[in-house]
Amino acid sequence: MNNNCICKIRKIYRCISEFELQLQKAFGLNFNEAMLLCVLSEKEKMLSGEIADELQLSRSNASKVIASLEKEAYIRRNVCPHDSRCMSFHLTKKGRELIDRIHCSQFSLPEELRLIAESMTEKEITTNNNN
Repeated sequence: MNNNCICKIRKIYRCISEFELQLQKAFGLNFNEAMLLCVLSEKEKMLSGEIADELQLSRSNASKVIASLEKEAYIRRNVCPHDSRCMSFHLTKKGRELIDRIHCSQFSLPEELRLIAESMTEKEITTNNNN
């Protein structure tokens, strides 16, 4: 059995874990929290289901990420005007300031991850974000 692809993915996973550790030390955010701030910085507001879909998380895990960012006042929830059961989320000023301070140049990306990131075109990034 050829398990070469699993070994390669394991190496990428380790690189992402190393990146997440740097992110945690520098900004107190895990990868999912940083991704949610990034997504909300690109959109005015999102529903919790949209957040789960965008981050490719279960609804339960998305709720945990949302709760941790709400606790730190990086995001705020609003009741939808047409349905009080519906909640939308948006960045607060504090959340916007934090995401604006995060720059990839602040991190030493592992070589393997840097090569993958640099090889992706803007079209691929946009396409992957829309799936």
